[in-house]
Amino acid sequence: MSRFKRGPALPEGVVLPKERQLSLLERLDSLTQRVETIDPREPAMSLFWCVLGLMGIGLILQVNHAATTQPPDVFWAGLWSQLGFRCAAVMALLAGIRIGPQRLRRYIPALTVITLITLILVYVPGFAASKNGARRWVSFPFTGFSFQPSELARIVMILWVADRCIRLEKNVEDWKRGVWPMLRLGLVFFALILCETDLGGALLFLSCFLATMWVGGARPIHVYGPLFSVGGVAFLVVITFVGYIRQRIEMWLGSAVNDQVQRSSEAIASGDWTGVGLGHGLFRNARVPYLESDYVFALTGEELGLLGMLLVLGLFLAFLWFALRYVLSIRDRYDALCAFGLLLSVGLQAMVHVQVVTGLAPPKGMPLPFLSHGGTSLVVSSLAVGLALGAARAIKPAESNKIES
Repeated sequence: MSRFKRGPALPEGVVLPKERQLSLLERLDSLTQRVETIDPREPAMSLFWCVLGLMGIGLILQVNHAATTQPPDVFWAGLWSQLGFRCAAVMALLAGIRIGPQRLRRYIPALTVITLITLILVYVPGFAASKNGARRWVSFPFTGFSFQPSELARIVMILWVADRCIRLEKNVEDWKRGVWPMLRLGLVFFALILCETDLGGALLFLSCFLATMWVGGARPIHVYGPLFSVGGVAFLVVITFVGYIRQRIEMWLGSAVNDQVQRSSEAIASGDWTGVGLGHGLFRNARVPYLESDYVFALTGEELGLLGMLLVLGLFLAFLWFALRYVLSIRDRYDALCAFGLLLSVGLQAMVHVQVVTGLAPPKGMPLPFLSHGGTSLVVSSLAVGLALGAARAIKPAESNKIES
C-alpha cells in the first residue's frame, strides 16, 4: 500500500502550468537585478579599499622576502625601489580616478599609435631588452628606464574598442562594417604580443578585447569564433614550434617534472593553516626562482598559510563582486563598457596567476596584481582600476539624488 495519499482530482478541463527550469541567461539576468545599485560611488569606494588592502599585503610580503634573501646594502636599495613602485601605483590609481575614461576619449587614437610603436620597439635593436629568451620589454637608452608595453596595450585597446562600439551603434552587429575592422587591429596587437613570445599574455589580451567587444554589442558568434579559431590555432602553433611552451604543457599534463613548479606546491603545503610566519619561509632559498613575482601566491601560502591565501582570494572575490555592482550602476554606456573591460583585465590576470601556482593551469610567468614584485604590472593594474573608478567621480551628488528620487 502506498504511503502517499492521492490528492483530489482536478476538475475536467483544468490543466496545471508546467514547471519550467530557468536558463543560464535568465539566472544571470536575475543575479544582475539583485546586485544592481543606483549610486556607483558605494561599490567604487569598496573597490578602492580592496586594491589598497591587496597593495598592503603585497608590500609586507615583498619587504620580508627581500630582507631574508638579499644582503643589507642591496636590501635597502630594493626596499626604496619597492616603496617607490607602490607610491607610483597609488599615484596612478588616484590619477586614473581624476582623469576617468571620458577625458581620455579624445586621445585614444594617439594612444593607440604610441602603444603600437612601443610594441614594435620590442623587436628593434637598441630598444629591445631580452630577458630569459623573451622579448617583452622596451628599454630606453641612457635612461635606465624599461617597461613592458603589452601591459599598457591591454588598457589602451580596451578604451579603443569601447569607443568604437559606441560610435558604431547598430553597425557593431555587422561583420563587415563593425566587427572585422575592430578585430583586424586587435589581431595585429595580439600577433605582436604573441611573437614576443608571450602566449599567456596574448591570450589574456585577446580575451579582454573580445569580451569588451561582446558586451559592447557584437554578436556572440563574432566573439567566440575568433577566440577559439585564432586563439586555438596560435596555441597549437606555439606549442609545436616553441620548445619551452611545449615543455610547460607537458608539466601540466604530468608527463614532465619541473623543480620550480614542484617546490612551489611544496611551499604552499608547508604553510598549513596559519603559515610558518613572515620572514621564516625556507623555500625562497631552496631554488624556487621568482617566488616574489610569478609565484607570489605560493609565498603567501608558505608564510601566511591557508588563512592568508583565503584572505587574498577573499579580497579578489570582493573585488570582482564590487566590480560587477559598479559596472551595472553606471548609466553612461561608454563609461560602463570601459569599466567592464578594465576591471575584467585585472580580475582575469589574478585568476590566471592563482591557477598557475595551484597547478590548475600550465606554468606561465604572470604576476599577481598588486602583490607581485615589479613595476609595470603594478602601476598599469592600478591605472586600469583608477580609470574605471573615474566614471563614478564624473557623477555629481545632485545627479545621484535625482536618480534615486
